[in-house]
Amino acid sequence: MIRARGLSSDGAELTIVRTALEGVVSVREIQMFGGTAFMVNGHMTLAVSPRGLLVRVGPEQHDEAVNKRGARAMEMRGRVMTGYVYVAPVPSDARTVRSWVQSALRYNRTLPPKNAARRRNVATKKQHTSKGRVRR
Repeated sequence: MIRARGLSSDGAELTIVRTALEGVVSVREIQMFGGTAFMVNGHMTLAVSPRGLLVRVGPEQHDEAVNKRGARAMEMRGRVMTGYVYVAPVPSDARTVRSWVQSALRYNRTLPPKNAARRRNVATKKQHTSKGRVRR
């Protein structure tokens, strides 16, 4: 299990998100956004970092989500990332976290699953130069 720096020493924030994701198939944790991201079906769905809980709600739910208590739009290099919101601090009650997790999963279900074959093809293409030769 991965624990993000700058969070509580007992990892309570990660535990509460992991608990909310119990029973969800195809969840993977990776280090991303200065914390721990939760990938579902290959898509970044949630992340826990010192900045808060990052939730991918999708563009259709963005405006509604940023108006919720503690939520703000994610900005990257001065640009608003529509469909992503930060909830800061990470909520400490399970009910609120479950609500955010459900919002993220609702959007995630609208996305096509990423498959291993597609990732392999991308990796293979990166190994070739512009002249078609394989890099050594």
